[in-house]
Amino acid sequence: MPLIDIHVLEGVFSDEEKARIIAGTAKAFGEVAGTTMQQMTSVRVHEVKSGHWGGAESIWTTERALEAKAKG
Repeated sequence: MPLIDIHVLEGVFSDEEKARIIAGTAKAFGEVAGTTMQQMTSVRVHEVKSGHWGGAESIWTTERALEAKAKG
């Protein structure tokens, strides 16, 4: 049974948006893997504390993610 984990910074997405992310991700997986696999797919959204995620060049924050989200 497929399990899909998605990590986002805390405070960027509302509960409604996270529910839409979960449903949309499972549906997208099902479009490739088939209806039966879609029904067996679970998706988890993990929220990472602001400042506890980053790359070689910068540390990512909730504020930075909200700015990016606002740009679309």
